[in-house]
Amino acid sequence: MKHQSNIRGAVHEDRQHDSAIKHVRGLAEYTDDIPEPVGTLHAYLGVSSVAHATLRGIDLSEVRAAPGVVDVLTAADIPGHNDISPTGRGDEPVFPTEKIEFHGQPLFAVIAETRDAARRAAALAKVEADVLPHALDPIAAQAAGYPLVTDPLKLERGEVGPAMASTPHRLQGRLVVGGQDHMYLEGQIAFALPGEDEDVIVHCSTQHPSEAQHMVAHVLGVPSNAVVVNVRRMGGGFGGKESQMNLFAVVAAMAAKRLNRPVKIRPDRDQDMTATGKRHDFVIDYDVGFDGAGRIRAVDGSFAARCGWSSDLSGPVTDRALFHADNAYFYPHVRLQSRPMKTNTVSNTAFRGFGGPQGVVAAERMIEEIAYALGKDPLEVRKANFYGDAEDGRNLTPYHQEVTDNIIGRVVSELEDSCGYQQRRRDILAFNAEGGVLRKGIALTPVKFGISFTATHYNQAGALIHVYSDGSVHLNHGGTEMGQGLNTKVAQVVADAFQIDFERIKITRTTTEKVPNTSATAASSGSDLNGMAALDAAEQIKTRLVEFAAGHWGVRPEEVRFVPGHVQVGAQLLPWEQVIKAAYMARVHLSAAGFYKTPDIHWDRAAGKGRPFYYYAYGASCSEVTIDTLTGEYRVERTDILHDVGRSLNPVLDRGQVEGAFVQGMGWLTTEELWWDQKGALRTHAPSTYKIPLASDRPRVFNVTLAEWSENRERTIKRSKAVGEPPFMLGISVFEALSMAVASVADYRECPRLDAPATPERVLLAVERLAGRAA
Repeated sequence: MKHQSNIRGAVHEDRQHDSAIKHVRGLAEYTDDIPEPVGTLHAYLGVSSVAHATLRGIDLSEVRAAPGVVDVLTAADIPGHNDISPTGRGDEPVFPTEKIEFHGQPLFAVIAETRDAARRAAALAKVEADVLPHALDPIAAQAAGYPLVTDPLKLERGEVGPAMASTPHRLQGRLVVGGQDHMYLEGQIAFALPGEDEDVIVHCSTQHPSEAQHMVAHVLGVPSNAVVVNVRRMGGGFGGKESQMNLFAVVAAMAAKRLNRPVKIRPDRDQDMTATGKRHDFVIDYDVGFDGAGRIRAVDGSFAARCGWSSDLSGPVTDRALFHADNAYFYPHVRLQSRPMKTNTVSNTAFRGFGGPQGVVAAERMIEEIAYALGKDPLEVRKANFYGDAEDGRNLTPYHQEVTDNIIGRVVSELEDSCGYQQRRRDILAFNAEGGVLRKGIALTPVKFGISFTATHYNQAGALIHVYSDGSVHLNHGGTEMGQGLNTKVAQVVADAFQIDFERIKITRTTTEKVPNTSATAASSGSDLNGMAALDAAEQIKTRLVEFAAGHWGVRPEEVRFVPGHVQVGAQLLPWEQVIKAAYMARVHLSAAGFYKTPDIHWDRAAGKGRPFYYYAYGASCSEVTIDTLTGEYRVERTDILHDVGRSLNPVLDRGQVEGAFVQGMGWLTTEELWWDQKGALRTHAPSTYKIPLASDRPRVFNVTLAEWSENRERTIKRSKAVGEPPFMLGISVFEALSMAVASVADYRECPRLDAPATPERVLLAVERLAGRAA
C-alpha cells in the first residue's frame, strides 16, 4: 500500500512502528538498559528442588556468608501482606511459610553486590522439608482428590439430555491440549529505586503497571500513592507479564526499601521458565450429537485445566475457554463445564488468546470427528454449522449472547475461492492415493473471537494529553507497548484528531504517575480502550480551542475547523502552532485527561448469561502440509489467511500481528512441548529443549490479506477491530491439515485424534497406529 502524507496522522494507512529504527539499530531502551546508580544491588531467587512438601525450615547461613551477599529476604521479612494473588484470593504468597507447592517455587531472595554473586549464593541454601506425593496434570490431580483452584463455570442452553438421546449420530472423545511458554525475547526484570518516606519507583517489564503498583504497595504495607511503576517498552509479553511480573517487582521494591539502595532482579532464562506460569494445558472430554448432514444437534463438554498451585488468572482463563468452545458454530443444545484443577506445577496464567484457543481447538476437533464419521470434507461440515441470524434462530451463543455481526460465511467463502481450496484438495487426495512415503493434507478453519475483558470492570482506560505552547504534543495512556505498535496507533488517532503531523507527538512511557487505575494491556483491547481514551482527551482540547478561536477572531464556532497542519478560522487559514500560541497567551487550558469505558456489556457469571463481548473479530486460514510417514517430520507448504480487523488503524502493523499470531499459534500446536519429569521438574526450560518456530518453519508460501471491506458496526475507535489475539487461532489450520495427512494412511476412515502439540513423534505414532489398523 502506498504511504500517504502523515500530515493528517495517516489513520487507516500504513505507518512504520514508532520505534522500528531503534529496534533494529539496538537503540530502543528496555528496563535492563537503564543506567545503574552507584550502589545498585542485584537480587536472585532461591527455589525449591521438590514438587510438593511440608516446609520445615531453611538454613541460610552459607548463603549469608557467601562472597558479595548483602542480605537475604524470606517471608519473615515482608513488612505488609505475604500475598501477590492478582484476583485477591490470598492463595499466592511471595515466599511460602508452610508448604512447597511446585518444583522451582521461589523460597527466598538473595541480595548481593553483583548478579553472579547472588545467583551463586542462592544455590547454597539447605531446605528442610517432608516430601509429599504430587500431581502434575489435571487427570492425576482429579484422581488424587485435589481441589479446584477457583470456582468452575457452567454454560448451558437448551435440553442437552433429550437432544442427545434423539440424535441420529453421536460420538465421544478426548483431546489433550498442551501448554505453551511465552518465550518473550526480554525476560522478566524489575529495577527498584528507593525514595524518601514510603516512596519507591519501580521500572519493570509488565503489561499491567497498575497491578504491579498495587501489589508492591500491598506487600510493603503502604498506600498505592507511594509506589510509581514505569514501563517504556517490553521485549514481548504475550500475557506472561500480566500477573507473573508481580513477584519480581515486589522482590526488587522490598529489597530497595529495606536496604535503601537501588535493586535489580533479572532471572536467567532457565529460572524465568521454571518459576513463571504458562498457557494452561487442557484435557477436554466431548460428547457430540449430529445428523446425517453433519449438523450439530447437541454438545456436552468438560474442560479440565492444569492451573498450577494457585488460582492466578485461571478462573477467567477457563471461563474464556468455554466462551470459545463454540468457535464459529451454533450448538442448538449445549452444556459446557470447566474444571480448573490445582496441580503441583507453576501457576499457569494469561497467554495470547486467554483460554480461547483451547476452546476453539475443541470445537474444530468435533467438526473433524463428524467429517470423518460421515465421510465428508470438514469444510462442508464447518459451513453447515456456522452461526446464522435471528430469522433462522441460529445466532445465540452458549452464554446467551446474540451474534449480530456475523460475517464468517463471507470470510470463509472468499478465502476458499482466493486460495483455490477445492481444486487443491482434489489434487491432494489424488497425490495421497498413490500411496507414497510423503502424504499431504489441507484444512481451512475459521475463527470467531469475542472482544472485551470478561471481567467487566477492566473495560476502561485513561489517557493524558498536553499541548505545549510551541504546538508540540505530549501523549500518555494506560496501555503498554510490547512491540505490537500500540503507541503508534494511539498517536495516529491523536494526530488525526488534531490534524497535525505525527512527528509533533511525543509518546512517553507508561507510568502510574500520569494515568491511574489502568487495566492490563491484554484481551486484544489495547487500541480499542486507549485509543478511545486518547481521542476523548483530544476532543476536550479541541472544544476549548474552538471556543477560543471563535471568540478571538470573531467567527461562529462552526466556522472553526481543524485541517492538515492548520486551523481554519472563518476565511483565515492559520498554522497550528500560531493558534496554540495564541490560546496559551489567552490562558486556555491545553491539557486534558481522557477516559473511556466500553458500553453495552454485562455478564452474570452465576447464571452463565450476558453480553460479555462488545463485538466479534473473524478470520479464516487455509494451510497445506506435507508429512514424511517414515519419520513423522513435516513442513508447512502454504498458508493463506483472510482476517477481519474492521477499518484497520494501521494495515501494515495489523498484517504483522496476523502473521506473528499465526506462527505463534502454529508453534503451540506443533513444536512447543512442555515436559515435566517424574520429580515434577520442568525439563523444557531453555531454547535448547523448548522449540519455538524458527524462520525456516514458516509456511513456504505465506499470503496474508485483511478483509478491507469490513467495518465494525459498533462504535470502536475509527471502526477498527482488535487484532492481537484473534489470529492466533488461525494456526489450528496447520493442526487440522496434519490430521488429514495422517488420516490418509487409513483412507480417511478414521479421525487420527492427534493430541497437541502434534510433534513429529506424535505424528509418527499416529501414522503407525492408523497404518496398523488399515493393515
